[in-house]
Amino acid sequence: MPAATPGTPSLLRAMNDRAALELLLTHGPLSRTRIGHLTGLSKPTASQLLARLEAAGLVLATGTDGGRPGPSAQLYALNPRAAYVGGLDVTPGRVLAAVADLAGTVIASHEVPYTEGAQAVDQVTEALGGAVKAAGLHRSDLHRVVIATPGAFDPQSGRLRYASHLPGWHSPTLLEDLAAALPMPVEYENDVNLAAVAEQRLGAARGHEDFVLLWNEEGLGAALVLGDRLHRGWTGGAGEVGFLPVPGRPLVRQVTRANSGGYQELAGVEGLPRLAAELGMATAPGPASDAPDVPGGHGGPHSPEVAAAVALLGRAAAAPEGAHLAFLQSYATALATGLASLVAVLDPEIVVLSGAAISAGGEPLRALLEAELAELAPSRPLLVPGEVRERPVLHGALESALAATRDEVFDTSR
Repeated sequence: MPAATPGTPSLLRAMNDRAALELLLTHGPLSRTRIGHLTGLSKPTASQLLARLEAAGLVLATGTDGGRPGPSAQLYALNPRAAYVGGLDVTPGRVLAAVADLAGTVIASHEVPYTEGAQAVDQVTEALGGAVKAAGLHRSDLHRVVIATPGAFDPQSGRLRYASHLPGWHSPTLLEDLAAALPMPVEYENDVNLAAVAEQRLGAARGHEDFVLLWNEEGLGAALVLGDRLHRGWTGGAGEVGFLPVPGRPLVRQVTRANSGGYQELAGVEGLPRLAAELGMATAPGPASDAPDVPGGHGGPHSPEVAAAVALLGRAAAAPEGAHLAFLQSYATALATGLASLVAVLDPEIVVLSGAAISAGGEPLRALLEAELAELAPSRPLLVPGEVRERPVLHGALESALAATRDEVFDTSR
């Protein structure tokens, strides 16, 4: 149909339709009267709107609001089966795929372990195919898919950068090959960026338009959200803070070859056992009850390095005194050293602390980091722990796919 022009009845109808769908998404089932009240529409106009959306398959009559005084009113809800999306989280160990409906409910997932010599396209199609089959759907039922990877695909060359540890994902034709293999629009995003998307839509960053997410798990990274938009940089490398030169570590030359940098060496998980030993903290595993249950951002078990860091930080946070306190203090200083540079340049409203190696330190680590940052940075953003603890990267991929899909599906003017 022709594009609507400003002020025309078709545009106004589309705006009202969008407002009603957003209300149903936010509040759940609503009556015709309630929708009219929340949108400011008259009852006849609200009735016409709901009839139009029901005919389009976007809303369903779900029952009545029985139990209230007076006649029961028909309730309407967003039709979750109006569209489906897929999300994939890719790591060097496996590819995890999930399918969600339009309401955001995850209805199925499937994991494919990485095998030596496996092709990226085969891994993606197998994982996504398994999730789609488990959901009782076909791949063609998916409106959109978002794939999360370490590093980022260079928007100029199309090649994956900053992720030399991801085997099989560096072909110069990979994006074209995936587009040919999948029947729906496919987007690609850095995994830490998608953890930030999950926190902004579902967790600690809701309502915030300027924030940094600091991530420490397999690697040290950051996501930058400025003016309510992810800042990716010219080559997609914004937030690759592991390369950041920092005091206390020698300059690392040719960092793109070494795939490391000063901040990663200063505050990454690899150095925590050595730091604990230097401070006189026992590094042998303690009782099982001492190890905190900190899920990985990608789901599944932690790597040995992350597991060791989580165990040490959990034990220190459970009894923050003596060598334990010194360990937490040293780690907080290391984290604050790089974070201060980000705060000085970006001046964010909040900093979300995420990833298993930060989460394991809990409130004792957060308080020490806050105090250190106050000494090193010119502004004092609020430090908050991440709230999306189960698979934030995968949830971020699904939320990203849902946002674009809802924009398309909710636009009834097209």
